[in-house]
Amino acid sequence: MSASAAGNGPVIGFYGDDFTGSTDALEILALAGLDPVLITDLDRAGDVPDLACSRAVGIAGLSRSKSPEWMREHLPRHLRFLQALGVRICHYKVCSTFDSAPRIGSIGSALEIGRAIYGGRTVPIIVGAPDLGRYQVFGNLFARAGGEIFRIDRHPTMKAHPVTPMAEADLRLHLAAQTDLPLGLLDIVELSSDQATKRFAAKMGESLGALFLDVADDETSARAGELIWQALPHPAFVVGSSGVEYALLLHWRRTGTLPGASALPQATAAEQIVVVSGSCSPATAAQIARAEEDGFASFRLAAEDVLGPERPDRLDRLASEVAAAHARGRSTVIYTARGPQDPALASFAAALRSRGLSAEAGNEALGTALGELLRRVLPRIGVRRVVVAGGDTSGRIVGQLGVTSLRIRAPLVRGAPLCVATAANPEGHGLELVLKGGQVGEAGFFSAARAGASAASPAPSDIGMRQRKEAS
Repeated sequence: MSASAAGNGPVIGFYGDDFTGSTDALEILALAGLDPVLITDLDRAGDVPDLACSRAVGIAGLSRSKSPEWMREHLPRHLRFLQALGVRICHYKVCSTFDSAPRIGSIGSALEIGRAIYGGRTVPIIVGAPDLGRYQVFGNLFARAGGEIFRIDRHPTMKAHPVTPMAEADLRLHLAAQTDLPLGLLDIVELSSDQATKRFAAKMGESLGALFLDVADDETSARAGELIWQALPHPAFVVGSSGVEYALLLHWRRTGTLPGASALPQATAAEQIVVVSGSCSPATAAQIARAEEDGFASFRLAAEDVLGPERPDRLDRLASEVAAAHARGRSTVIYTARGPQDPALASFAAALRSRGLSAEAGNEALGTALGELLRRVLPRIGVRRVVVAGGDTSGRIVGQLGVTSLRIRAPLVRGAPLCVATAANPEGHGLELVLKGGQVGEAGFFSAARAGASAASPAPSDIGMRQRKEAS
């Protein structure tokens, strides 16, 4: 990025509400040549190498699985850290399915916190990310699944999400359950018109808490990027999916602010990998099944392994079994559930109720147990590439490994790049990590991650070209 366009400091900073979404945004910014760094432990941000030289800085967070009270206690520190770096745009990064609820992962609460820190102005919200198969039209969100596009409240996974099911496609109505701030919309007709800048300025000047911008294709994405870059006073606070980064990069490229796509190296093959899954999505279930077909040994982490009094002994035994499989030359998958209908989910919920524990406490215990298990396994097997499936799981495992920052090493599939870790301990430092959202990737993803097979992500300048070819 040219110095004249963005000065000499960081251009954009983001707080990701989970770890998989954070590496998604990181990948886009890396493809743009901004050399981004993702901070995974703010307390150790001073240990992150070359932080001052990075044009883009992210913070991987856990707010998607937290309460509004937790957000009010923790989010201000993270957002003010980015503010102090001097970023022109501070992005609260959410999942492109916008799933959230009043009591858990409340985007409304995050909106209120960030808006107050950044001066109480109207906050733009960009959710549509066409390259991810996410489209917002007249305020309603649509998402691709299995080659079909569904309204988000009819999406086969999101309508039945175990924690934050999406029952409303109009994002203004969905968000209104989480905040009392008035919400507006710059719809696709207005955004595509010659009067878009005027309409945007007028609506931003109204007494609104936030303004949704429809995004359904490259043209509306680039126009949204133009508006938040050129028509907003900076520093600005923005909420949205990685569609925010895509919108900005499309605009920057079209105006010549950025050079052509940055060439990232191809991922190399690993002899063996470890996969750790806390996801219960159908996509991850299919990936576990395919991995078994491809020779991976699989191991289930059961409720008693996580919550029972013999937990340390059970984890030790399971770690020994995993290590033995690696000694026989096999890669491994450690999982908690195989899709949303797995009876293990009901068993785990019953175990929580019998102990008087909340779902949030259960998720914390589950992620912690998976992290402890991985810490027991890695020193025994010498494997240096780990795939983690599930946003909440990813955050807790990265914390267990003592990782302080991540940078992109190579693309694998869009939204789940291969990263390299900086950590305070030898188990975590230099570890190759792939943090995969539950719905990301085809059935053969785990084998591809082992092989280094790169279905390389399209550069932002190429967004839409693949889709147009598919449609022709």
